[in-house]
Amino acid sequence: LNDFITFAAERYSVRAYDETKPVEPEKIHRILQAAQIAPTAVNHQPQKIYLLQSDEAMATIRSLSRSVYNAPFVFLICADESQTWHSPTEVGYTTGEMDASIVCTYMMLEAYSLGLGTCWVRLFDALEVANAFQLPRNIRPVALLALGYPAENSVPAHWHSEKKSIEEFTE
Repeated sequence: LNDFITFAAERYSVRAYDETKPVEPEKIHRILQAAQIAPTAVNHQPQKIYLLQSDEAMATIRSLSRSVYNAPFVFLICADESQTWHSPTEVGYTTGEMDASIVCTYMMLEAYSLGLGTCWVRLFDALEVANAFQLPRNIRPVALLALGYPAENSVPAHWHSEKKSIEEFTE
């Protein structure tokens, strides 16, 4: 597709996955390549991405967030706070969450281009997730990206197409 607006508008948050069809390793690799090329502040690349796919990891993440649904694979996207850009003009401001969010967006769009469905999830307690996966103190969970092939009955949520007018969000 050459029309980005159409491509992006067609993508939706998948909440029902085909549990019988695993995601191919080459597609996981392509999605990670998208994460690799995503822009980050001053190109610090503070993203740290955990691939949750074992039965144990999936049981753990499903116990910590009901919003990964039945996805067969989940990316845990984190910011390495020791690698983030620190603003010289605003004390305490770093770009870890913003950078990880940009990375997650690139991954989400690449997944869609490969025929996969995703759901960006922030319905979890970051400290609980960090503890459950024994993450180092400098690694801060930012998002989960549930991934898999959409089930045949998967449809966009009823609010998917509800968009504010451009005039409502511009000044």
